[in-house]
Amino acid sequence: MSQHALAGQLAPRTLVENIPRLISCYYATTPDPADVNQRVAFGTSGHRGSAFDGRFNEHHILATTQAICEYRQKHGITGPLHLGMDTHALSEPAWITALEVLAAHGVEVRIDERRLYTPTPVLSFAIVEYNRGRTTGLSDGIVITPSHNPPRDGGFKYNPPDGGPAGSDVTGPIQNRANEILEGGLKDVKRLALKKALALPSTVAVDYVTPYVNALKDVIDMDAIRASGLRMGVDPLGGAGVHFWQPIMDTYGLNIELVSDVVDPTFGFMHVDWDGKIRMDCSSRFAMNGLIALRDKYDIAVGNDTDYDRHGIVTKSRGLLNPNHYLAVAIDYLFQNRPGWKQAGIGKTAVSSSMINRVAQGLGKPLVEVPVGFKWFVEGLNNGSLGFGGEESAGASFLRKDGRTWTTDKDGFILDLLAAEIIAKTGRDPGEHYGQLEQRYGSPVYERLDAPANREQKARLGKLSPDQVLAKELAGEPITAKLTHAQGNGASLGGLKVETNNGWFAARPSGTEDVYKIYAESFLGNDHLKRIQEEAKLIVDQALGPA
Repeated sequence: MSQHALAGQLAPRTLVENIPRLISCYYATTPDPADVNQRVAFGTSGHRGSAFDGRFNEHHILATTQAICEYRQKHGITGPLHLGMDTHALSEPAWITALEVLAAHGVEVRIDERRLYTPTPVLSFAIVEYNRGRTTGLSDGIVITPSHNPPRDGGFKYNPPDGGPAGSDVTGPIQNRANEILEGGLKDVKRLALKKALALPSTVAVDYVTPYVNALKDVIDMDAIRASGLRMGVDPLGGAGVHFWQPIMDTYGLNIELVSDVVDPTFGFMHVDWDGKIRMDCSSRFAMNGLIALRDKYDIAVGNDTDYDRHGIVTKSRGLLNPNHYLAVAIDYLFQNRPGWKQAGIGKTAVSSSMINRVAQGLGKPLVEVPVGFKWFVEGLNNGSLGFGGEESAGASFLRKDGRTWTTDKDGFILDLLAAEIIAKTGRDPGEHYGQLEQRYGSPVYERLDAPANREQKARLGKLSPDQVLAKELAGEPITAKLTHAQGNGASLGGLKVETNNGWFAARPSGTEDVYKIYAESFLGNDHLKRIQEEAKLIVDQALGPA
């Protein structure tokens, strides 16, 4: 798709959303459960949508929270529920709605003591810490965020007692019950007024900042960063982590400059993304253009998406690092500098770079390749069988230095601080480290494209079998694997992956558009990548049949 003329420029006022109207629509618009686009739908990152479109409105949050309360009761989840939100305009209205329902059910709800923002990794950390050593009275959480989505969107995610993103075995029943409640006109919803909900002893205000900040030394070598004196630039992109950085500076004496501490629900301070939209995507060179321009001012500069579960790393040597490149560097460094991890393996998604496969082989560490979605790493991060879990969209987490669980959801803070640790301990930035990996393992090129597909074709793609792929070669190389299930855990990929010795492609249906996504990578250069992409489309179209 073509690049918008405004891509990389500061957002003009014409792009800024009408926030009063957006919030009015949250309350005033009644979604139609007969319209498939206006029903509750949990994807890999919860329910998302805009109040403008009847896809994220108070009715959705009332129904979903009621369904979560019923799920908790059915499954004996009786500990406190941690309720967090990010800085999107729709997050606080949804937070209020959720609290009113939770309080009516007598759930102990833990909220930020200042009613400020709670990043996704901090909520996961709180769940993991509360449940450590417990087998009953377990805690869970809700975080209200659409991640890096545009300002018009809202999002609602449930994290069960394992602390990570809920799997379909959890979200499926919640989604189905929420839609039943919508269809029933919300008659099953219990609710208290906000004033009463806040006054209940079951609504508990807690400090989410201090425990998380104080524990960072257990996962990152903060002493090394401080001793190095390196200068770190931080741009929170107006996200939920904005008020965490000063305590981090004060606690550890780090030389950090906060590039901006602005929180504005219009996000009018952002640079426009590739398609002409405001999007807080810390892996986009367009959205991160402001911080990239400051690359020579700092030894390392970092940015994060709105709920702080993703990271963007800007180096002096290479500018904004491709997420796959940084994952490979992080893995290579961590597994040589965390002796407490013992026999822990490396987790990656099937559409992440094969550079990670080569790094894992070079380290002699087991590699676990899973479908798209961080939920697949939760068990391994919880039991210590995975030292690191990362996905191609710039999200990752890893164990504490002693091998214990840190978080089971993605954590942008620790990936930011790891970049500083790498410089402090090695004298080279992550971009320079990636150059060394290229010298050792080759220099892959990676790209994701979209191809048209209707609903029926997308459904067929999700159910393909390897036998339906008739090709024997891909871009001049023999095909070594045709996969519809992940090699690491046997779970369905929801699509197809085809591999050769020096390249691969994967095709997955989009959950929101009439397209399928083609991920492709080559270790033989751009021309070879283009051949892979062209032949991938032919292979997939042949397997799918006519529209």
